Amino acid sequence: MSRPLSDQERRKQISIRGIVGAENVAELKRGFNRHLHFTLVKDRNVATPRDYYFALAHTVRDHLVGRWIRTQQYYYEKDPKRIYYLSLEFYMGRTLQNTMINLGLQNACDEAIYQLGLDMEELEEIEEDAGLGNGGLGRLAACFLDSMATLGLAAYGYGIRYEYGIFNQKIRDGWQVEEADDWLRHGNPWEKARPEYMLPVHFYGRVEHAATGIKWVDTQVVLALPYDTPVPGYMNNTVNTMRLWSARAPNDFNLRDFNVGDYIQAVLDRNLAENISRVLYPNDNFFEGKELRLKQEYFVVAATLQDIIRRFKASKFGSTESVRTVFDSFPDQVAIQLNDTHPAMAIPELMRIFVDIEKLPWNKAWDITKRTFAYTNHTVLPEALERWPVDLVEKLLPRHLQIIYEINQRHLDHIAFLFPNDVDRLRRMSLIEEGGTKRINMAHLCIVGSHAVNGVAKIHSEIVKTQVFEDFAAVEPEKFQNKTNGITPRRWLLLCNPGLAELIAEKIGEDYVRDLSQLTKLHKFVDDDLFIREVAKVKQENKVKFAQYLEKEYKVKINPSSMFDVHVKRIHEYKRQLMNCLHIVTMYNRKPPRAPRGQAAPGYHMAKMIIKLINAVAHVVNNDPVVGSKLKVIFLENYRVSLAEKVIPATDLSEQISTAGTEASGTGNMKFMLNGALTIGTMDGANVEMAEEAGEENLFIFGMRVEDVTELDKEGYHAQEYYNRLPELKQAIDQIRSGFFSPKEPDLFKDVVNMLFHHDRFKVFADYEAYVKCQEKVSELYLNSKAWTKMVIRNIAAAGKFSSDRTIKEYARDIWHVEPSDLKIPPPNEPRDAGEEKTPNGTAA
Repeated sequence: MSRPLSDQERRKQISIRGIVGAENVAELKRGFNRHLHFTLVKDRNVATPRDYYFALAHTVRDHLVGRWIRTQQYYYEKDPKRIYYLSLEFYMGRTLQNTMINLGLQNACDEAIYQLGLDMEELEEIEEDAGLGNGGLGRLAACFLDSMATLGLAAYGYGIRYEYGIFNQKIRDGWQVEEADDWLRHGNPWEKARPEYMLPVHFYGRVEHAATGIKWVDTQVVLALPYDTPVPGYMNNTVNTMRLWSARAPNDFNLRDFNVGDYIQAVLDRNLAENISRVLYPNDNFFEGKELRLKQEYFVVAATLQDIIRRFKASKFGSTESVRTVFDSFPDQVAIQLNDTHPAMAIPELMRIFVDIEKLPWNKAWDITKRTFAYTNHTVLPEALERWPVDLVEKLLPRHLQIIYEINQRHLDHIAFLFPNDVDRLRRMSLIEEGGTKRINMAHLCIVGSHAVNGVAKIHSEIVKTQVFEDFAAVEPEKFQNKTNGITPRRWLLLCNPGLAELIAEKIGEDYVRDLSQLTKLHKFVDDDLFIREVAKVKQENKVKFAQYLEKEYKVKINPSSMFDVHVKRIHEYKRQLMNCLHIVTMYNRKPPRAPRGQAAPGYHMAKMIIKLINAVAHVVNNDPVVGSKLKVIFLENYRVSLAEKVIPATDLSEQISTAGTEASGTGNMKFMLNGALTIGTMDGANVEMAEEAGEENLFIFGMRVEDVTELDKEGYHAQEYYNRLPELKQAIDQIRSGFFSPKEPDLFKDVVNMLFHHDRFKVFADYEAYVKCQEKVSELYLNSKAWTKMVIRNIAAAGKFSSDRTIKEYARDIWHVEPSDLKIPPPNEPRDAGEEKTPNGTAA
């Protein structure tokens, strides 16, 4: 059970986790009891922990609602430029604790719950994760929403309210088994349905050319029902909105069948419409061209753009105009960020609205569209880039295909004018890929239809510009930018690692929570023996707590004094969990705790085999009478945001070992760095900038650089040569191939071995030797606790760049052309004009 805070702890925590005042505590207790009474209408003694969780959630939500309403009123009156972040994924995790922290209620709630005789941690564990994302891209979107609210931007997240989020992963006999994530089964206290804003979305049909213009007719209609979730900024009373759409069949859906007597089938067919928002596709960095997925992508953009235009047209408060009828100012009032190519259909959809419905001339509509959209690229892997078959688009969205063809024709005319007779360039730059099945290259559509294109780390943006989209960058170099990813320090430090957050606040003050660059002040404590001991103590406490969790959940005992070496990634060949696994086998063979973990997309055979191999190796290692007490391999199933919040603060070594040039950025690497883990990694993604900030000598960098990989590709990569030359690698591979780790099925891992020898695009063997040697350096340093902790402090002090607040400030200034605001909107209990004078000119508060 949470204990009451001592006076010293209260003084220490007073700012970053909120003030504990008797009035606050009494008010929260009253709210809790009121909600419990309304929920149960019966004796509190029969309440379940879930009843208590809902009572607490509704109590905290009460403190949100007034601020939420006031924020939206403020935007209505000031009419700032609005930012719309379109993403098919928002990996939000849990909401309760994050809301308490951002509203400054954490300590008061802790105290109130303690006085009520309840356990705060137990209540927090009851909340389901909102797992509406696969991994990095969706979690980045969640961090961005937090930062946009904290920076006072009038921002909205738009996505899909998947009934089933990322699947629950179970490991049975070493194999991954997927179970549906029924996250809404107990209800969601943080969302509010808004049926008054329900909108129609059209599919199929045909295009009609009439005297009045082009019409898309005979369509099938699906309704988009919005659910709003409040997104609070940190301690500034700003509460923005994430609006997620749920698909509903209209009442007359297929009831034509009723007239011929098949009423039952007509009602059952409603599911076809409502399936659109049923489930999140669990594919990360892999494109699957399914019709339902294209429906999801169009569904979210069609509903969102109607909503955006409705808001744009609505009158400014106090204005005599009832609506804006002219769209000239649209790009000055609206910025739309496309989070990867998934919402790319927004570009032809906005053109359809402007040209077919609002009757704008093509050139004007196109100019407005380009100035409104910006595109973030998240991957350079060819299998991840979306290419939709023309036939499928023609069937599902016939008018949009015509618009895409028109966009392409005008684009190619322009390229032909710039580069006469360069037919090959036209082929490379076309939005339509010929040859075999005709496909639409969605990345090309995004580039042509946006005024800004950005990668998500310096090295990634350079590859995007000089390799992947080199032809486009040659024509419009000013369009291409870099925006290195970031993470929100509210969730990824204050929430998950309060001990470290408070220790830092004690040394440098609490302002770093809103300005993470202030962490550089920690450099002056690198040689402070007391601080070194305190940082080590916080890490050890986190490790003990995590070890207890592992013992309880996995029945595995690990020594909290051993090194916690953690590999947290979606399972993908380019992230090279296999190299980590080979190193584990090598360590086992040398007979001297590591915890690889991740999830594989269900259809991805090699990823599932990698999971099975890791678990097979774990079984042998953990049960070995000599090694089992010194080396433990644990595959944590069902990795998710709430588990990350436990793992990351307890980690000593963070594995970031992708092949150079394949990881766009990574954000897990940043979370580990901020929480006092050291990084072993290649010069890939944001690792490069982490090494720049902290000094390469403060990371364990190994292996090929991008130019080495390019050179090896030219020469030809021959896995057999490394196998023949490196005895330890040969031994490990021979053991896997011979069935040493799968005695009942000796050939079980033949596909994995075959891939490593003949089809390994990511060159595991080429970096194996450097990786093993680097791991030896890690082990050596870990034995010197003081030297290790000093390196940890240098890393934390250098982590300031990797705040999503910094990333969003760069998006705001360079792409959206708005200024962040430090205005604090007055809380609901103060007059509304209290903060008016502080409004900076031209901000987007």
